Amino acid sequence: MKNKIGVCSWSLKNDAEGLARVLGNTGLSSLHLDVSAADKLRGMIAEKGWTVSCTMVGFPQEDYSSLDAIRLTGGIVPDDVWPENRQIVLDAIGTTADMGVKLLSFHAGFIDHTDEAGFQTFRKRISEFADVAQESGITILLETGQETAEDLRHFLDVVNHPALGVNFDPANMILYGKGDPIEAVGVLGPWIKHVHIKDAVASQTPGQWGAEVPWGEGEVNHGGFFQALEKVGFTGAMAIEREAGDRREKDIQLTVERLEVCV
Repeated sequence: MKNKIGVCSWSLKNDAEGLARVLGNTGLSSLHLDVSAADKLRGMIAEKGWTVSCTMVGFPQEDYSSLDAIRLTGGIVPDDVWPENRQIVLDAIGTTADMGVKLLSFHAGFIDHTDEAGFQTFRKRISEFADVAQESGITILLETGQETAEDLRHFLDVVNHPALGVNFDPANMILYGKGDPIEAVGVLGPWIKHVHIKDAVASQTPGQWGAEVPWGEGEVNHGGFFQALEKVGFTGAMAIEREAGDRREKDIQLTVERLEVCV
């Protein structure tokens, strides 16, 4: 499995030395790369012989302070910054293509199926990106979590674009309170092209964030998760993501140790 597992570069704040240390200590050699750090890390990627399984892009206006805040500010939904965000994604597609990487992921924002005008605007924006990506041989991956798996699948069915897929994050389903990640794998199986290895516990208060925890200490059914991925025929890359806590290097190394036991 090690040749399929990597680390999200932003988990270590795109720090070259930290990434080299973690990958060296764990024997991993793959990154899910934050495109904002592509120039910074490109030399080390080549020097160390690392591979980039996927790139990722974020948006400066996003506010993760609460579920309500990210619902309003997440991804490419906000109209007031659409021109800037459009260029950010187009530039990310260019960087991804230049590096020879075939997958680009991002949190696209909440898909509101009750707002027909907003839904169609969102569809148009995603379709534009998918068209551009397809020309470069790239697939755009939408991150799970913001909506239920059923709603995301409905959107993907409606758009019906060959250059669209899913980066599946089981913890996000729990953090956002959007359903059981094992069931979600079954719903989204045909679109899952890349996976995050991340764990979480749900909030006891509806409408509030859950909490991210080290892999193996949360509510993701780990054995069931990998069995579900196998059942839907997933054979792609996986990246360990750790975005909380002050011992991320140790948590990532612990995750690798736990994966060696359960995978």
